[in-house]
Formats: sequence, C-alpha cells, structure tokens
Amino acid sequence: MKELTGDGVPVTVACRVLKLARQPYYRWLDQPVTEAMLEEAYRANALFDAHRNDPEFGYRFLADEAHDECIEALTR
Repeated sequence: MKELTGDGVPVTVACRVLKLARQPYYRWLDQPVTEAMLEEAYRANALFDAHRNDPEFGYRFLADEAHDECIEALTR
C-alpha cells in the first residue's frame, strides 16, 4: 500500500483496487504491530529458543519452561 501511495496513487483508489476498507488501513498505519502480536512473538521466540537448546524434549518440557518463566500458555 505504501508503495502505491508513494507512486502517487490515492489511498482511496488503492484500497478499492485491493478490496480493502480504508478505516482498517489507517488503523494499521497508526499502529502496525499490536501489543498482543508483539507479546505473541516474544512467547514464540522464547519457546523456540528453549526447544533449540534442548531439542530432544517435546511440548511438555516447553510448557514447563513457559510456566517457569511465568508465561501463560495453553496446555494440552
């Protein structure tokens, strides 16, 4: 979208062509990464690092590691 508007295409036209509403685009433009998305990325990175350090352990080990780090996650 930014490339199109940078080339002189109005936002209204770009949204219509891409079949996007303008309001969510402007909301995303104001805050492109939400706090929830950022927190989810940190959780995923922490679990990935724990798995990389001890790859022989499965989801139970990762759930325990997440619990030890006070990360609330879904359990199976």
